[in-house]
Amino acid sequence: MAKKAKKKEKKEKKQSRSLDVRMSKKNTLFFGIGLIFIAAGFILLRAGDIVLAPLLLVIGYLVFFPLGILLK
Repeated sequence: MAKKAKKKEKKEKKQSRSLDVRMSKKNTLFFGIGLIFIAAGFILLRAGDIVLAPLLLVIGYLVFFPLGILLK
């Protein structure tokens, strides 16, 4: 029983190491730009703009957030 517990602990340690994600300045910059685009999109949407607001929201959600996640 003790051997199984030790093996399980080793597997959990390996998994926790592989999930360690570090955010660089570039990642934070892309997330920040994405948040600005999204905030501006919602503000314009509230004001009644039906052309630019959805465009800003799509760019924020589909361009800048994934870039912030994927780029290293």
